[in-house]
Amino acid sequence: MTNIIASDTDPTSAMMLEGFDCPAILMDADYRILASNAAYVDSFGEIAADTGAHCYEVSHGYDVPCDQAGEACPLAACRESGHKERVLHIHRTPEGRQHVDVELLPIYDQAGELHRFVELLKPVHIASAELSTRHMVGSSAAFNTLVELINLVAPHDTSVLLLGESGTGKELAAAAIHQAGTRGDRPLVTVECAGLPETLFESELFGHVRGAFTGATQNKPGLLETAAGGTLFLDEIGDVPLGMQVKLLRLLETGSYRAVGSTTLQSADFRLICATHKDLPALVERGEFRRDLYYRINAFPIHLPALRERREDLPLLANSILGKLAGERRLHLTESAVRRLQGEHFAGNIRELRNILERALILARGNVIDQHVIERCLAADPGMHAAHTAADSWGDLKSQELHYLQTLLAHCEGDKAEAARIAGISVRSLYRKLGQVLQEH
Repeated sequence: MTNIIASDTDPTSAMMLEGFDCPAILMDADYRILASNAAYVDSFGEIAADTGAHCYEVSHGYDVPCDQAGEACPLAACRESGHKERVLHIHRTPEGRQHVDVELLPIYDQAGELHRFVELLKPVHIASAELSTRHMVGSSAAFNTLVELINLVAPHDTSVLLLGESGTGKELAAAAIHQAGTRGDRPLVTVECAGLPETLFESELFGHVRGAFTGATQNKPGLLETAAGGTLFLDEIGDVPLGMQVKLLRLLETGSYRAVGSTTLQSADFRLICATHKDLPALVERGEFRRDLYYRINAFPIHLPALRERREDLPLLANSILGKLAGERRLHLTESAVRRLQGEHFAGNIRELRNILERALILARGNVIDQHVIERCLAADPGMHAAHTAADSWGDLKSQELHYLQTLLAHCEGDKAEAARIAGISVRSLYRKLGQVLQEH
């Protein structure tokens, strides 16, 4: 049943909301909520009638519109463009703060003037803005950009290339893309490309028949067959041997393959996700990675931010990891311990944070992990700690940012608007960042 909130709401316009199968609200140009549909009440709760509630108050607890509080405002963008706008926000819900895919649709009156707005709110379940031991967690701008890109590409079968330093959570991101996609009920098969010799890689991926080589005493299906209908995740694809890259390219171009030692052609049906911490364009220029394969796998690149690029997420990350490690044991991470962790460089990113917390779990004498326990954990690996501290410089971060933006621009063939969209920043910010970094170099 439609919930009419403002007394001056046109009942016919309000009833239109029930035509949407997701939570929806009707608003005026002053951000005032006029009505909501039944799906909205089920997901976010009922808004009291005649309260003069504004969307930014209800969703975020703000006193001002989102764009005045440091966030993107879809209504302001919709009013400026005259077209539908989409953004990922974190909203307050009965279950806590939750990522929500927000789409705003403009409604024009008979005179052709913007009259009302319909806001569609679709909760995003691949990440959490609260403590979670099952999902990616975070609420920083960098993390929200990552979640938004995953949410956008997941419903498509487009090949995805996950880029970022080691330990940033590329395997979790791959799982999120798979689960949110149309193949989520089928297998997600991971192939660890690092360290596999070409012959073993081919056998693992394509399978082999009896007698194909010494020791092949029976037919063995490959991981491609296991991934049928699902997703194939090639982790650290930058380590695939050159000879195998040719066969991988042929697979992607033809959708078919042969098991090692077989003459029978088999069809492959899978969604491809690749990941690497390496600089693939540099490998291409050195002749260590095929250019045609690079463009084949790089249909939709997603950069995973380093932990130092999302320090505000560290308390949530640390407590979520601790909850997973501790099991039944109730542990408390003090504010002083969190502040000490936030001062670290974390060259190993989330994986390094997990190692530190696992040490803390062992070293803590009670249920409290304070700064002194964290200091002991850091002292257990003094060489790495010293290296991280020396590397943690603004210039180093700027250099990494420059490299990422230049690579992105090259991928977009110089299209700055597209590069800015993928990076999750405005075109103006892209120009500013490139200009600042270039001046400093």
